Amino acid sequence: MNTHHRPRTTKIALAAAVAAVLLAGTACSSKAEDDDAGGGADGVKAGPGVSDASIKLGALTDLTGPYATLGKSIVQAQQMWADEVNAAGGICDRKVEIVVKDHGYDVQKAVTAYADISSDVVALPQVIGSPVVSALLDDIERDNVLTFPQAWAASLLDKDAVQVLGTTYDLDMIAAVDYLTRTKKVTKGDTIGHVYFEGDYGANALEGSEWAGKEAGVKVVGQKIKATDTDLSAQVSALRKAGVKAVLISAGPAQTASLAGVAASRGLTVPIVSSAPGYAPQLMKTPAAKALEAMVNVVSAAPAVSSDLPGVKKMVASYGKKYPDSPVDSGVLSGYNAAQLLGADLKKACEGGSLTREDVVKAHRSQENADTGLGTPQNFTDVSRPASRSTYVLKPDAKAVGGMVTVEEAHEAPGVEEYLASRG
Repeated sequence: MNTHHRPRTTKIALAAAVAAVLLAGTACSSKAEDDDAGGGADGVKAGPGVSDASIKLGALTDLTGPYATLGKSIVQAQQMWADEVNAAGGICDRKVEIVVKDHGYDVQKAVTAYADISSDVVALPQVIGSPVVSALLDDIERDNVLTFPQAWAASLLDKDAVQVLGTTYDLDMIAAVDYLTRTKKVTKGDTIGHVYFEGDYGANALEGSEWAGKEAGVKVVGQKIKATDTDLSAQVSALRKAGVKAVLISAGPAQTASLAGVAASRGLTVPIVSSAPGYAPQLMKTPAAKALEAMVNVVSAAPAVSSDLPGVKKMVASYGKKYPDSPVDSGVLSGYNAAQLLGADLKKACEGGSLTREDVVKAHRSQENADTGLGTPQNFTDVSRPASRSTYVLKPDAKAVGGMVTVEEAHEAPGVEEYLASRG
Protein backbone atom coordinates (compact mmCIF):
# COMPACT_ATOMS: atom_id res chain seq x y z
CA MET A 1 0.00 0.00 0.00
CA ASN A 2 1.36 3.43 -0.89
CA THR A 3 1.98 5.38 2.31
CA HIS A 4 3.22 8.55 0.61
CA HIS A 5 1.08 11.59 1.42
CA ARG A 6 0.90 15.20 0.35
CA PRO A 7 2.83 17.80 2.34
CA ARG A 8 0.86 19.81 4.87
CA THR A 9 0.76 22.85 2.58
CA THR A 10 -1.25 20.82 0.09
CA LYS A 11 -3.72 19.77 2.80
CA ILE A 12 -4.11 23.37 3.90
CA ALA A 13 -4.65 24.43 0.28
CA LEU A 14 -7.29 21.73 -0.17
CA ALA A 15 -9.17 22.81 2.96
CA ALA A 16 -8.94 26.46 1.93
CA ALA A 17 -10.19 25.73 -1.59
CA VAL A 18 -13.14 23.75 -0.28
CA ALA A 19 -14.06 26.45 2.24
CA ALA A 20 -13.80 29.19 -0.38
CA VAL A 21 -16.10 27.41 -2.80
CA LEU A 22 -18.66 26.46 -0.15
CA LEU A 23 -18.90 29.92 1.37
CA ALA A 24 -18.89 31.91 -1.88
CA GLY A 25 -21.92 33.98 -2.66
CA THR A 26 -23.99 33.19 0.40
CA ALA A 27 -24.96 36.70 1.42
CA CYS A 28 -28.72 37.09 1.61
CA SER A 29 -31.10 39.06 3.72
CA SER A 30 -34.79 39.32 4.36
CA LYS A 31 -36.79 41.92 6.22
CA ALA A 32 -40.15 41.05 7.69
CA GLU A 33 -42.85 43.67 7.68
CA ASP A 34 -45.12 44.07 10.65
CA ASP A 35 -48.38 42.24 10.21
CA ASP A 36 -51.52 42.12 12.26
CA ALA A 37 -52.65 38.50 11.97
CA GLY A 38 -56.35 39.16 12.20
CA GLY A 39 -57.89 37.49 9.15
CA GLY A 40 -61.37 36.06 9.13
CA ALA A 41 -63.16 38.40 6.68
CA ASP A 42 -63.80 35.49 4.32
CA GLY A 43 -64.95 33.21 7.11
CA VAL A 44 -61.61 31.41 7.40
CA LYS A 45 -60.40 31.32 10.99
CA ALA A 46 -56.98 32.92 11.33
CA GLY A 47 -54.17 33.09 13.85
CA PRO A 48 -50.52 34.17 14.08
CA GLY A 49 -48.97 34.70 10.66
CA VAL A 50 -52.29 34.92 8.83
CA SER A 51 -54.21 38.03 7.77
CA ASP A 52 -56.88 38.69 5.16
CA ALA A 53 -54.12 39.40 2.64
CA SER A 54 -51.17 37.18 3.52
CA ILE A 55 -49.82 33.96 4.98
CA LYS A 56 -46.40 34.40 6.54
CA LEU A 57 -43.94 31.52 6.83
CA GLY A 58 -40.58 31.52 8.56
CA ALA A 59 -37.15 30.17 7.61
CA LEU A 60 -34.37 29.76 10.16
CA THR A 61 -31.45 29.03 7.89
CA ASP A 62 -27.68 28.95 7.60
CA LEU A 63 -26.33 31.44 5.06
CA THR A 64 -22.93 32.10 6.64
CA GLY A 65 -21.92 28.87 8.42
CA PRO A 66 -20.92 25.30 7.43
CA TYR A 67 -24.17 24.72 5.52
CA ALA A 68 -24.25 28.08 3.75
CA THR A 69 -24.56 26.58 0.27
CA LEU A 70 -27.42 24.36 1.42
CA GLY A 71 -29.15 27.30 3.10
CA LYS A 72 -28.90 29.51 0.03
CA SER A 73 -30.32 26.77 -2.20
CA ILE A 74 -33.24 26.06 0.11
CA VAL A 75 -34.08 29.74 0.59
CA GLN A 76 -34.07 30.38 -3.15
CA ALA A 77 -36.07 27.24 -3.94
CA GLN A 78 -38.74 28.11 -1.39
CA GLN A 79 -38.92 31.69 -2.62
CA MET A 80 -39.37 30.33 -6.14
CA TRP A 81 -42.25 28.20 -4.87
CA ALA A 82 -43.83 31.21 -3.13
CA ASP A 83 -43.52 33.31 -6.30
CA GLU A 84 -45.15 30.54 -8.35
CA VAL A 85 -47.97 30.15 -5.83
CA ASN A 86 -48.59 33.88 -5.68
CA ALA A 87 -48.59 34.19 -9.47
CA ALA A 88 -51.35 31.56 -9.49
CA GLY A 89 -53.47 33.45 -6.96
CA GLY A 90 -51.88 32.48 -3.68
CA ILE A 91 -53.24 30.07 -1.07
CA CYS A 92 -56.70 30.61 0.36
CA ASP A 93 -56.79 33.88 -1.65
CA ARG A 94 -53.77 35.11 0.32
CA LYS A 95 -50.24 35.90 -0.81
CA VAL A 96 -47.50 33.76 0.69
CA GLU A 97 -44.54 35.55 2.29
CA ILE A 98 -41.38 33.92 3.64
CA VAL A 99 -39.45 35.67 6.42
CA VAL A 100 -35.80 34.55 6.32
CA LYS A 101 -33.43 34.66 9.31
CA ASP A 102 -29.78 33.56 9.10
CA HIS A 103 -28.41 31.86 12.22
CA GLY A 104 -25.05 30.77 10.74
CA TYR A 105 -25.44 27.35 12.43
CA ASP A 106 -25.16 29.11 15.80
CA VAL A 107 -27.72 27.79 18.27
CA GLN A 108 -27.98 30.98 20.32
CA LYS A 109 -28.49 33.10 17.20
CA ALA A 110 -31.19 30.66 16.11
CA VAL A 111 -32.97 30.92 19.47
CA THR A 112 -32.95 34.72 19.15
CA ALA A 113 -34.15 34.56 15.55
CA TYR A 114 -37.02 32.27 16.52
CA ALA A 115 -38.07 34.70 19.25
CA ASP A 116 -38.03 37.50 16.67
CA ILE A 117 -40.37 35.83 14.19
CA SER A 118 -42.36 33.20 16.09
CA SER A 119 -45.33 35.45 16.79
CA ASP A 120 -45.56 36.52 13.13
CA VAL A 121 -45.53 33.21 11.20
CA VAL A 122 -47.93 30.29 10.94
CA ALA A 123 -45.33 27.63 10.06
CA LEU A 124 -41.63 27.05 9.42
CA PRO A 125 -40.88 25.25 6.13
CA GLN A 126 -37.17 25.41 6.88
CA VAL A 127 -35.03 25.11 10.00
CA ILE A 128 -31.46 24.03 9.30
CA GLY A 129 -29.45 21.98 11.79
CA SER A 130 -30.16 19.23 14.29
CA PRO A 131 -28.62 21.23 17.20
CA VAL A 132 -30.79 24.22 16.27
CA VAL A 133 -34.01 22.22 16.07
CA SER A 134 -33.22 20.44 19.33
CA ALA A 135 -32.76 23.77 21.10
CA LEU A 136 -36.08 25.04 19.74
CA LEU A 137 -38.18 21.90 20.27
CA ASP A 138 -39.90 23.03 23.47
CA ASP A 139 -40.77 26.43 21.97
CA ILE A 140 -42.02 24.91 18.71
CA GLU A 141 -44.21 22.42 20.56
CA ARG A 142 -45.51 25.10 22.93
CA ASP A 143 -46.35 27.42 20.03
CA ASN A 144 -47.68 24.55 17.87
CA VAL A 145 -45.81 25.86 14.81
CA LEU A 146 -45.66 23.24 12.06
CA THR A 147 -41.93 22.90 11.39
CA PHE A 148 -40.00 21.07 8.68
CA PRO A 149 -36.39 20.69 9.85
CA GLN A 150 -33.58 20.42 7.34
CA ALA A 151 -32.32 17.84 9.81
CA TRP A 152 -33.10 14.16 9.98
CA ALA A 153 -32.27 12.90 13.48
CA ALA A 154 -34.63 10.29 14.92
CA SER A 155 -34.71 12.32 18.15
CA LEU A 156 -36.95 14.78 16.26
CA LEU A 157 -39.71 12.19 15.86
CA ASP A 158 -42.67 11.94 18.26
CA LYS A 159 -43.31 15.68 18.07
CA ASP A 160 -46.73 16.59 16.68
CA ALA A 161 -45.66 19.94 15.21
CA VAL A 162 -42.23 18.79 13.96
CA GLN A 163 -42.02 16.78 10.76
CA VAL A 164 -38.85 15.03 9.67
CA LEU A 165 -39.26 14.66 5.90
CA GLY A 166 -38.10 11.43 4.30
CA THR A 167 -35.83 9.07 6.20
CA THR A 168 -33.83 9.60 9.37
CA TYR A 169 -30.01 9.45 9.55
CA ASP A 170 -29.98 5.99 11.10
CA LEU A 171 -32.07 4.48 8.29
CA ASP A 172 -29.76 6.02 5.71
CA MET A 173 -26.72 4.45 7.36
CA ILE A 174 -28.47 1.07 7.51
CA ALA A 175 -28.95 1.49 3.76
CA ALA A 176 -25.27 2.45 3.41
CA VAL A 177 -24.06 -0.70 5.18
CA ASP A 178 -26.50 -2.77 3.14
CA TYR A 179 -25.13 -1.24 -0.07
CA LEU A 180 -21.52 -1.97 0.93
CA THR A 181 -22.23 -5.59 1.89
CA ARG A 182 -24.68 -6.34 -0.93
CA THR A 183 -22.23 -5.10 -3.57
CA LYS A 184 -19.45 -7.04 -1.83
CA LYS A 185 -17.34 -3.97 -1.16
CA VAL A 186 -17.10 -5.29 2.41
CA THR A 187 -17.68 -8.80 3.72
CA LYS A 188 -18.35 -10.44 7.05
CA GLY A 189 -15.47 -9.88 9.46
CA ASP A 190 -14.31 -6.64 7.82
CA THR A 191 -13.94 -3.31 9.63
CA ILE A 192 -15.54 -0.11 8.39
CA GLY A 193 -15.01 3.39 9.73
CA HIS A 194 -17.67 5.96 10.50
CA VAL A 195 -16.67 9.62 10.71
CA TYR A 196 -19.49 11.62 12.27
CA PHE A 197 -20.34 15.02 13.70
CA GLU A 198 -20.87 15.29 17.42
CA GLY A 199 -24.51 15.89 18.35
CA ASP A 200 -27.82 14.39 17.23
CA TYR A 201 -26.90 14.14 13.55
CA GLY A 202 -23.79 12.04 14.03
CA ALA A 203 -25.06 10.10 17.03
CA ASN A 204 -28.21 9.00 15.21
CA ALA A 205 -26.24 8.05 12.08
CA LEU A 206 -23.87 5.99 14.23
CA GLU A 207 -26.82 4.17 15.79
CA GLY A 208 -27.83 3.00 12.35
CA SER A 209 -24.36 1.96 11.19
CA GLU A 210 -23.59 0.07 14.41
CA TRP A 211 -26.92 -1.79 14.30
CA ALA A 212 -26.45 -2.70 10.64
CA GLY A 213 -22.81 -3.61 11.20
CA LYS A 214 -23.73 -6.01 13.99
CA GLU A 215 -26.41 -7.62 11.79
CA ALA A 216 -23.92 -8.01 8.93
CA GLY A 217 -21.02 -9.21 11.07
CA VAL A 218 -19.01 -6.08 10.30
CA LYS A 219 -17.08 -4.07 12.90
CA VAL A 220 -17.74 -0.32 12.97
CA VAL A 221 -14.98 2.01 14.21
CA GLY A 222 -16.24 5.51 15.01
CA GLN A 223 -14.37 8.80 14.62
CA LYS A 224 -16.24 11.74 16.20
CA ILE A 225 -15.47 15.22 14.85
CA LYS A 226 -16.73 18.78 15.28
CA ALA A 227 -18.37 20.96 12.63
CA THR A 228 -15.25 23.14 12.71
CA ASP A 229 -12.93 20.23 11.85
CA THR A 230 -12.08 20.57 8.15
CA ASP A 231 -8.76 18.69 7.99
CA LEU A 232 -9.41 14.99 8.59
CA SER A 233 -5.78 13.86 8.32
CA ALA A 234 -5.77 12.49 11.87
CA GLN A 235 -8.99 10.58 11.29
CA VAL A 236 -7.66 9.08 8.05
CA SER A 237 -4.51 7.95 9.88
CA ALA A 238 -6.59 6.30 12.61
CA LEU A 239 -8.87 4.58 10.12
CA ARG A 240 -5.95 3.32 8.08
CA LYS A 241 -4.34 1.93 11.21
CA ALA A 242 -7.64 0.15 11.99
CA GLY A 243 -7.52 -1.53 8.57
CA VAL A 244 -10.92 -0.30 7.39
CA LYS A 245 -12.29 -1.63 4.10
CA ALA A 246 -14.79 1.24 3.74
CA VAL A 247 -15.70 4.51 5.47
CA LEU A 248 -19.08 6.06 6.26
CA ILE A 249 -19.26 9.81 6.88
CA SER A 250 -22.06 11.82 8.47
CA ALA A 251 -20.77 15.38 8.45
CA GLY A 252 -20.69 18.36 6.08
CA PRO A 253 -19.39 18.80 2.50
CA ALA A 254 -16.03 20.22 3.61
CA GLN A 255 -15.42 17.15 5.78
CA THR A 256 -16.37 14.72 3.01
CA ALA A 257 -13.99 16.49 0.63
CA SER A 258 -11.17 16.37 3.15
CA LEU A 259 -11.78 12.70 3.94
CA ALA A 260 -11.76 11.67 0.29
CA GLY A 261 -8.84 13.89 -0.68
CA VAL A 262 -6.58 12.91 2.20
CA ALA A 263 -7.50 9.20 1.98
CA ALA A 264 -6.72 9.13 -1.75
CA SER A 265 -3.39 10.91 -1.24
CA ARG A 266 -2.41 8.35 1.41
CA GLY A 267 -3.39 5.31 -0.57
CA LEU A 268 -6.50 4.52 1.50
CA THR A 269 -8.58 4.06 -1.63
CA VAL A 270 -11.63 2.44 -0.05
CA PRO A 271 -15.33 3.10 -0.71
CA ILE A 272 -16.78 6.09 1.14
CA VAL A 273 -20.54 6.45 1.70
CA SER A 274 -21.84 9.82 2.85
CA SER A 275 -25.07 10.92 4.46
CA ALA A 276 -26.93 13.37 2.20
CA PRO A 277 -25.87 16.57 4.07
CA GLY A 278 -22.23 15.59 3.48
CA TYR A 279 -22.19 16.39 -0.22
CA ALA A 280 -22.59 19.53 -2.33
CA PRO A 281 -21.97 19.83 -6.09
CA GLN A 282 -19.64 22.77 -5.44
CA LEU A 283 -17.12 20.17 -4.24
CA MET A 284 -16.62 19.11 -7.86
CA LYS A 285 -14.78 22.41 -8.40
CA THR A 286 -12.25 21.68 -5.65
CA PRO A 287 -9.01 19.67 -5.68
CA ALA A 288 -10.93 16.78 -4.08
CA ALA A 289 -13.19 16.29 -7.13
CA LYS A 290 -11.28 13.37 -8.63
CA ALA A 291 -11.23 11.46 -5.33
CA LEU A 292 -14.93 12.15 -4.75
CA GLU A 293 -15.90 10.74 -8.13
CA ALA A 294 -13.69 7.69 -7.66
CA MET A 295 -14.53 6.79 -4.06
CA VAL A 296 -17.79 8.34 -2.83
CA ASN A 297 -21.46 7.34 -2.86
CA VAL A 298 -24.28 9.24 -1.17
CA VAL A 299 -27.36 7.75 0.53
CA SER A 300 -30.41 10.01 0.40
CA ALA A 301 -34.18 9.96 0.79
CA ALA A 302 -34.33 12.30 -2.22
CA PRO A 303 -33.39 11.47 -5.79
CA ALA A 304 -30.54 13.15 -7.65
CA VAL A 305 -31.54 16.42 -9.28
CA SER A 306 -30.39 14.84 -12.53
CA SER A 307 -33.31 12.40 -12.13
CA ASP A 308 -35.70 11.82 -15.04
CA LEU A 309 -38.72 12.27 -12.75
CA PRO A 310 -40.98 14.82 -14.55
CA GLY A 311 -41.47 16.87 -11.37
CA VAL A 312 -37.73 17.09 -10.79
CA LYS A 313 -37.02 18.05 -14.40
CA LYS A 314 -39.64 20.81 -14.26
CA MET A 315 -38.20 22.14 -10.99
CA VAL A 316 -34.65 22.12 -12.37
CA ALA A 317 -35.74 24.06 -15.47
CA SER A 318 -37.64 26.65 -13.42
CA TYR A 319 -34.81 27.12 -10.93
CA GLY A 320 -32.21 27.46 -13.69
CA LYS A 321 -34.31 30.17 -15.31
CA LYS A 322 -34.93 32.08 -12.07
CA TYR A 323 -31.42 31.70 -10.61
CA PRO A 324 -29.11 31.18 -13.63
CA ASP A 325 -25.95 31.82 -11.61
CA SER A 326 -26.77 29.30 -8.86
CA PRO A 327 -26.10 25.54 -9.01
CA VAL A 328 -29.07 23.22 -8.78
CA ASP A 329 -28.19 20.96 -5.85
CA SER A 330 -29.96 18.67 -3.39
CA GLY A 331 -30.87 21.68 -1.26
CA VAL A 332 -32.99 23.02 -4.11
CA LEU A 333 -34.94 19.77 -4.32
CA SER A 334 -35.23 19.46 -0.54
CA GLY A 335 -36.41 23.04 -0.08
CA TYR A 336 -38.86 22.99 -2.96
CA ASN A 337 -40.29 19.65 -1.83
CA ALA A 338 -40.79 20.96 1.74
CA ALA A 339 -42.49 24.10 0.44
CA GLN A 340 -44.85 22.12 -1.77
CA LEU A 341 -45.78 19.83 1.11
CA LEU A 342 -46.48 22.78 3.37
CA GLY A 343 -48.54 24.40 0.61
CA ALA A 344 -50.68 21.25 0.44
CA ASP A 345 -51.18 21.43 4.22
CA LEU A 346 -52.23 25.07 4.06
CA LYS A 347 -54.68 24.39 1.25
CA LYS A 348 -56.22 21.50 3.19
CA ALA A 349 -56.49 23.62 6.33
CA CYS A 350 -58.14 26.38 4.31
CA GLU A 351 -60.67 23.91 2.91
CA GLY A 352 -61.48 23.01 6.52
CA GLY A 353 -62.16 26.69 7.27
CA SER A 354 -59.20 27.40 9.54
CA LEU A 355 -55.61 28.56 9.10
CA THR A 356 -54.78 28.55 12.80
CA ARG A 357 -51.53 26.85 13.74
CA GLU A 358 -53.40 24.02 15.42
CA ASP A 359 -55.48 23.30 12.34
CA VAL A 360 -52.50 23.53 9.99
CA VAL A 361 -50.78 20.86 12.11
CA LYS A 362 -53.95 18.72 12.02
CA ALA A 363 -54.18 19.09 8.25
CA HIS A 364 -50.57 17.99 7.93
CA ARG A 365 -50.98 14.96 10.19
CA SER A 366 -53.94 13.78 8.10
CA GLN A 367 -51.74 13.37 4.98
CA GLU A 368 -51.20 9.63 4.45
CA ASN A 369 -49.82 9.58 0.92
CA ALA A 370 -48.22 12.96 0.28
CA ASP A 371 -46.55 12.94 -3.13
CA THR A 372 -45.07 16.06 -4.74
CA GLY A 373 -43.58 14.14 -7.66
CA LEU A 374 -40.09 14.88 -6.33
CA GLY A 375 -39.32 11.46 -4.86
CA THR A 376 -41.17 8.81 -2.90
CA PRO A 377 -44.62 9.32 -1.28
CA GLN A 378 -44.64 10.11 2.45
CA ASN A 379 -46.95 9.22 5.32
CA PHE A 380 -47.29 11.90 8.01
CA THR A 381 -49.99 10.24 10.13
CA ASP A 382 -47.68 8.43 12.60
CA VAL A 383 -45.54 10.88 14.57
CA SER A 384 -43.34 8.08 15.93
CA ARG A 385 -42.11 6.79 12.56
CA PRO A 386 -40.10 8.30 9.70
CA ALA A 387 -42.29 9.61 6.88
CA SER A 388 -40.42 7.39 4.42
CA ARG A 389 -38.18 4.34 4.75
CA SER A 390 -36.82 4.26 1.20
CA THR A 391 -33.32 5.41 0.30
CA TYR A 392 -31.60 6.21 -2.99
CA VAL A 393 -27.91 5.52 -3.62
CA LEU A 394 -26.30 8.35 -5.60
CA LYS A 395 -22.82 9.12 -6.92
CA PRO A 396 -20.88 12.36 -7.53
CA ASP A 397 -20.57 13.26 -11.22
CA ALA A 398 -19.15 16.61 -12.29
CA LYS A 399 -20.96 16.48 -15.62
CA ALA A 400 -24.45 15.86 -14.21
CA VAL A 401 -26.99 18.52 -13.24
CA GLY A 402 -26.61 18.89 -9.50
CA GLY A 403 -23.30 17.06 -9.52
CA MET A 404 -24.79 13.61 -8.85
CA VAL A 405 -26.32 10.67 -10.69
CA THR A 406 -28.48 7.80 -9.48
CA VAL A 407 -26.80 4.47 -8.79
CA GLU A 408 -29.82 2.74 -7.23
CA GLU A 409 -33.45 3.85 -7.18
CA ALA A 410 -35.24 4.30 -3.86
CA HIS A 411 -35.81 1.09 -1.92
CA GLU A 412 -36.18 0.00 1.69
CA ALA A 413 -33.05 -1.70 2.98
CA PRO A 414 -33.43 -5.15 4.54
CA GLY A 415 -33.78 -4.95 8.31
CA VAL A 416 -35.26 -1.45 8.48
CA GLU A 417 -38.59 -2.64 9.87
CA GLU A 418 -36.81 -4.86 12.38
CA TYR A 419 -34.61 -1.94 13.44
CA LEU A 420 -37.59 0.40 13.88
CA ALA A 421 -39.38 -2.25 15.96
CA SER A 422 -36.28 -2.59 18.15
CA ARG A 423 -36.36 1.14 18.84
CA GLY A 424 -39.90 0.82 20.18
